[in-house]
Amino acid sequence: MKQNFTVRQGALDGVEAFLSVAQHRNFRRAAAELGVTPSAISQAVRTLEARVGAALFIRTTRSVGLTEAGAQFLSRAKPAFEELLAASNVARDLGQRPSGLLRLTVPRAVVPILLEPLIASFCEAYPEVEVEISAGEELVDLAAKGFDAGVRMGQFVAADMIAVRLTRPFPFVVVGSPDYLRRHKRPERIDDLRQHACLRIRRSNGSIAPWSFVDGNKTIEAIVSGPLIAHDFPTMLGAAVEGMGLAQVPAPIAANLVKTGKLVQVLKSFAPTTPGVFLYYPSRHQMMPKLRAFIDHVKSRPVAAAKTRARADDRRTRGMKPR
Repeated sequence: MKQNFTVRQGALDGVEAFLSVAQHRNFRRAAAELGVTPSAISQAVRTLEARVGAALFIRTTRSVGLTEAGAQFLSRAKPAFEELLAASNVARDLGQRPSGLLRLTVPRAVVPILLEPLIASFCEAYPEVEVEISAGEELVDLAAKGFDAGVRMGQFVAADMIAVRLTRPFPFVVVGSPDYLRRHKRPERIDDLRQHACLRIRRSNGSIAPWSFVDGNKTIEAIVSGPLIAHDFPTMLGAAVEGMGLAQVPAPIAANLVKTGKLVQVLKSFAPTTPGVFLYYPSRHQMMPKLRAFIDHVKSRPVAAAKTRARADDRRTRGMKPR
């Protein structure tokens, strides 16, 4: 059977006055506890009784007692009101100091090389905040999905979001393993990619992203083909390390692999530059202290690209296999 959960406007008016009178069995003591006049308490109780449709107190010149309806009302209203007070206290605490659950949505590639150092130091600085990271490539509606903030590359952050820079601008680079480049002629021009296995990524909207390049003042989008379509950059990077083909990825996630010789960058002069990675959130209004603390923590640290932990990238990539 469908239940009606509609609460009438003003349904809680007078409940606090009723509970205080019921506790003290005295209108004057209740008024003193609540810091109002006895007449105000009497009026609040009369209004509540009128709304309930039953007398809640038996009043004499010497005493105040509960009617049967009043006793029944007290048995249910008191624990409910105490729960409301407890809920208010919890909400007040969350609104006054950094505490509670901070939910972030981030791309998988960002977690090991960018977010982990920030999260570790943040959790140490704010032990009352729990951090939940949802790693995925989908561009989600923060408010609808219950996230406090997100992390994305600048070109994917909506114009109505507030953005905080996490990295400097960086290029998208084309990389391949030494083994793959021994087996295939190294590309020197964008058109040479027609002869290569190019690993591609599927966007959150379902389309396969073209590879982007710059040639002088021109921006060029190349439609490439190859044996693998991935849904995130770490998977595509792992496939490139295994020699499956060339991959176009953000430079920071490939930097250590290039440095250690596991990958080789090609077509350097055609690499496009992206705005970098940003933390973003809906508005400065009604910001909870936990998010404000995290934003201040991000701003207090050096631009994160300089803090990339190469050993973490290397450790994770060794075990990567194409999905």
